[in-house]
Amino acid sequence: MNATIPNYRCAKCGGQACEVVEVSTAGGGIARFFDFQNRRFSAVVCDRCKFTEFYRTQASGLSKVLDFVGSG
Repeated sequence: MNATIPNYRCAKCGGQACEVVEVSTAGGGIARFFDFQNRRFSAVVCDRCKFTEFYRTQASGLSKVLDFVGSG
């Protein structure tokens, strides 16, 4: 899922256009063993210089289950 942010300004180059990309990562322990992606982030990427900022978001219960089923 990609999105944009109105009134965005890059902290590095001052660019005014960006893309928001959802990223999932696996945690440690049993989650890593089963390739269970339980950590979610939104990555905000400047269109001009590609400077990227990550923001942690909450994963819904359903998306956690779908990640687990899809990894099997």
